[in-house]
Amino acid sequence: MRTALIISTYNWPDALKVVLESIGAQSVLPDQVFIADDGSGEVTKELIREFTEKSSFRITHVWQEDSGFRKSAILNKAVAAARADYIIQIDGDCIMHPDFIKDHLEQKLGNTFLYGSRVNIKPSFVEKVLKMETPNFSLFSKEIKNKSRNLRIPQLQNLYTPKSTFSKKTRGCNLSYWRNDFIAVNGYDEAMEGWGREDSEFVLRLLNNGVEGKRLRYGGIVYHIYHPEKSRDFLLRNSEIQRRTIENKKVWCEDGIDKYLE
Repeated sequence: MRTALIISTYNWPDALKVVLESIGAQSVLPDQVFIADDGSGEVTKELIREFTEKSSFRITHVWQEDSGFRKSAILNKAVAAARADYIIQIDGDCIMHPDFIKDHLEQKLGNTFLYGSRVNIKPSFVEKVLKMETPNFSLFSKEIKNKSRNLRIPQLQNLYTPKSTFSKKTRGCNLSYWRNDFIAVNGYDEAMEGWGREDSEFVLRLLNNGVEGKRLRYGGIVYHIYHPEKSRDFLLRNSEIQRRTIENKKVWCEDGIDKYLE
């Protein structure tokens, strides 16, 4: 079984650098790493080039032109490019705990996606964290909030069982799934441009298609680097798309990954 880590990013190279450094600290490495880049500039491209040259693992940079927030499209392109059975997905502002990949792989199940929590880094410590080479946070670290989410207890991870209902705790910045399940619902809906609902709408179609969701708790930890909220100008439109997905029990989106597949 081959595993791909997909990291979505847009024009925040300082954060992406720290996230990339956290890959090298993983107790288990993915087979492939993809940067799903929604139109970042030359600074980000140079960072990825430099990091690729010094890394022991391969990084593939999947880039699209900057035409507004199009996370759905770039994630579809990255998954299409991945030659992997299992996908682990994070955002480029989420530092991984050293056992993040290990936890996702050990908890994976057939016909199931996993969704994990995120520990939030306090705004006053963002500058400090961005200067760290290998950030490592304990339960007592002053840089983080939501400290209980930073408890990694492998023996308790199995307390959570797969469910067929949607959980509001689902986050696209900490998500894993089988690539075939992604393709079966045509991936992300590219009609959803702008911030909001793109992850939850995709997950709802997985659930509608019979794939269950399991919460990854006491493991699979990421640390979210604080930043101002993105524009919510498209939230109402995206919410309407999601409403129709729920009402019609949709499993397929028309504008999805299929156009990128061979």
